[in-house]
Amino acid sequence: AIKLAGTEAQKGELLPQIVDGSLKLAFAHSEQQARYDLSDVMTTATKDGAGWVLEGAKSVVFHGDCADTLVVSARTGGDRMDRAGLTLFLVPANTPGVARRGYAMRDGTRAAEISLSGVKLGAGAVLGTVGDAMGTIEHTTQAGIAAMAAEAVGACEAAHNMTLEYLRTRVQFGRPIGQNQVLQHKAADMLIEVEQARSMAMLAAMMVDEPDPAERSRNISMAKVGVGQSGRFVTQAAVQLHGGIGMTEEYQVGHYFRRVMVFEHMWGDSAYHLGLLADQVA
Repeated sequence: AIKLAGTEAQKGELLPQIVDGSLKLAFAHSEQQARYDLSDVMTTATKDGAGWVLEGAKSVVFHGDCADTLVVSARTGGDRMDRAGLTLFLVPANTPGVARRGYAMRDGTRAAEISLSGVKLGAGAVLGTVGDAMGTIEHTTQAGIAAMAAEAVGACEAAHNMTLEYLRTRVQFGRPIGQNQVLQHKAADMLIEVEQARSMAMLAAMMVDEPDPAERSRNISMAKVGVGQSGRFVTQAAVQLHGGIGMTEEYQVGHYFRRVMVFEHMWGDSAYHLGLLADQVA
């Protein structure tokens, strides 16, 4: 978001700190009522002299409990569902009126519920053009999907490799269980899905810098669906082929499964993105 919408001064100040690890940011956009609709924003920002006052709440802000600064979307104009009228703000997490409740998600990563009550910001807190942040919000989300798709492919590959090793070494009735043809077929199906997911993740990575918003959105949605569906198949099969040990907290394959399941629901699940693709065809 800073790269896309920040001023040269904001980029010069913030990006080096992000790179060296001294500044942690979180993207606070999602709200409880919005489900996956990026334009559904009820948080408001009203003028206060030269500055602004924020009121509202954000939900499931990834790593929002440990971020030093929040990139917060707020409505400066229009109605609740309007694409126009959204503005991004840089909000230091210690600003009076900012309250955070952190928690662990199902895969162990952290998120936070954030409330904003009378949060006063200066004019320099605006990121980009007032009322015209929707394009930046979409592009930032799509870049996040591409990055997480690559992570999901890595998780699938690791789960597949662990499963192959288990099939080679787990002995039952006097021979490795991997000698059973039906298990070999399942492992081969897993490999096919890993490679399909890899291709879709590569497509998403190539589309991040696509200048045409419609083309970028269409391909990112296809990648989100493809990686999500393949990831579910691979990691569920990995748990199944491991048998009882795959269900234990001490074994890694179940953690890969949960990470991929969380990815599938971040920034729109498969059904949501299939709906977006269907609307484009219609």
